[in-house]
Amino acid sequence: MNKTIRHTAVFSLLLVLALLMRATWLQAFQAKALAENDRNHRTKIAQYAQPLGDIVVAGSPVTGSAPTDGGDLAYQRTYTEGAMYSAVTGYSSQLYGATQLEGIYSEVLDGTDSRLKNPAEAITGRQQEPGDVLTTIDPAVQEAGYRALGDTKGAAVAIDPETGAILGMVSTPSYDPTAIAALSDPDAAATWQKLLDDPDKPLVNRALRQPLPPGSTFKLVVAAAALEEGRYDSVDEKTDSPYPYVLPGTTRALPNDIPSAPCENASIRTALRYSCNNVFAELAADLGQDTVRATAERFGFNDEELDVPVRAYASVYPTGMDDAQTALTGIGQFEVTATPLQMAMVSAAIANDGVMESPHMVSEVVDSAGETLESPGDGSSKRIVSSRTAEQLRSAMVTVVEDGGTGSNAQVPGAEVGGKTGTAQHGENNSKTPYAWFTSYAEDAESGEKVAVAVLIEDAGGPRSEVSGNGLAAPVAQRMMAAALK
Repeated sequence: MNKTIRHTAVFSLLLVLALLMRATWLQAFQAKALAENDRNHRTKIAQYAQPLGDIVVAGSPVTGSAPTDGGDLAYQRTYTEGAMYSAVTGYSSQLYGATQLEGIYSEVLDGTDSRLKNPAEAITGRQQEPGDVLTTIDPAVQEAGYRALGDTKGAAVAIDPETGAILGMVSTPSYDPTAIAALSDPDAAATWQKLLDDPDKPLVNRALRQPLPPGSTFKLVVAAAALEEGRYDSVDEKTDSPYPYVLPGTTRALPNDIPSAPCENASIRTALRYSCNNVFAELAADLGQDTVRATAERFGFNDEELDVPVRAYASVYPTGMDDAQTALTGIGQFEVTATPLQMAMVSAAIANDGVMESPHMVSEVVDSAGETLESPGDGSSKRIVSSRTAEQLRSAMVTVVEDGGTGSNAQVPGAEVGGKTGTAQHGENNSKTPYAWFTSYAEDAESGEKVAVAVLIEDAGGPRSEVSGNGLAAPVAQRMMAAALK
């Protein structure tokens, strides 16, 4: 054979072998990755080739699927009361992906989850009928929180303390996922960009993913640490808390919100009732940052893997502080941050005799026949504080609401209500509008049914002189608690 022809033949054979190896590599090792790539339009075509499964609230779907007007995609996602439930459902968009429960359970909802297929379907690869996601959300509680928050920038979470079930999760301002779900809607791209550009960040789930200084609501954690460590035998024992209180190592006197309140050497009950900064700053400095942090972490702070099942951002109790900074953490300032979910967890554990049930907002994931695929609500429980400490804290929290304390707006007829207000500084030298907080629990006097609620008002749009936990956040909690116990 001619030498040139022989070289050409060998080179051609090598090219064929290279192509075969590449094809084998793609089909055997990269097929799944390519199939799941966001840029693979065939994936979207398959995902929307049939109606999606639904996210269900109290037996009724709050999601749906509607036929498109044509094109490659047969169906598009729709939402019922989309803005009210967006913090729960998230969105499923042909262009922008999926978030929240829509994202976590996307394979169940579009029928590609392997648990939905029988052996024959697994071999053929035929797409099965989708499953549904059943939530723990109580529509009355969800609506109460959403309507009460209205146009304010804030969030609220309600939890059943005895089960950990999340009964309500609201973040405002909100958005309607339907408006960005449809590829065929010419306004979808403009709506998406408007949401991205909005300084109020409506796409952010403030209930889970915007930890902010919790202010005086954190005093419950400090009080729990003091009682658990035996610094005081009861919430009615006088503390060693001078007023004015000068931060350790400084000349700065820490003011109280109510200058005339009886805060000097006040008991924990009185200090919670009037939100005495001097008492809790002194307690935090006396206990030390390691002890306060250990108690905070038992309640859930510094947990970077808190899934409900949507992952919540970690609420933070800091490290490496001096004594003055540690004192400031006692009033929920310095670098302490918390989400509304976290502060609801604090009240829930106190209401549940010191035991925290794992918080969750999905009760079951089922296939098209209603058979259970998983039960995320079968979580763990753990003791956070002793039964006696929880009882003492509940008693003091009731004083805050029912005995002329700072949380009087949270009272619910026919129920025992305990709570704690908070007003957290915002900006350098508190130059911006403060955050208003309220965390609470309520127990029905007849049925014994319980609920725990935390509310954050990030910005109500009014003058800073009108910002208070009792004035802004407590009424939202009151409406959610009343709805839960009705």
